[in-house]
Amino acid sequence: MIESIIFGSGFAFAAAIQPGPLQAYLLARVAAAGWKRTLPAVLAPLISDIPIAVLVLLVLGRLAAGAQQGLRAAGGVLLLYLAWAALRQLRRSSEASAAAPPSGPRTLLQAVLVNVLNPNPYLGWALVLGPVAVAAWHQHPASAVALVVSFYGTIVATLAALVVLFGTARFLSDRARRGLVAVSAAALAALGVYQLAVSVPRLLVF
Repeated sequence: MIESIIFGSGFAFAAAIQPGPLQAYLLARVAAAGWKRTLPAVLAPLISDIPIAVLVLLVLGRLAAGAQQGLRAAGGVLLLYLAWAALRQLRRSSEASAAAPPSGPRTLLQAVLVNVLNPNPYLGWALVLGPVAVAAWHQHPASAVALVVSFYGTIVATLAALVVLFGTARFLSDRARRGLVAVSAAALAALGVYQLAVSVPRLLVF
């Protein structure tokens, strides 16, 4: 169970830190309405991911064990690619990524729609969370529950911390942003290596 909690929370932290449509929306709302009014929108992943998770788990549950391990290996490759992309971002010059225009969705429902149209939850569940959750469920159902709870608890807490941080300090310094990206890249790389280390040996058996 500890392994599931570490994986779920680590992946969630890295996902929350990475720039994306939901993060851009949150920063836009902070700039437009302040962090207090924006804070409820961090709950959007809890709502938008429900149909995605149910669909992915239903499909994965019917796949052969070899196919599940293949998807898990693909998830490891995806994580390594995201780590590489984050490292590339570190090499770029400072960008005003936090200065999103003060417009955009104004309600939690609209924030949910933003996340539903975001490809990241689909990729995350199909290639990373889904295969790991199914494998954990076969070992011990409580481990699968711990994985999902730790993932969403961490992603909501991290997004909330970012909203408050950007709302009170307005914008992070370039050095601080680069530090967060570096931590995220390290977490993604470690998770990717772990995924491949677990799935590839099992794939060779099939």
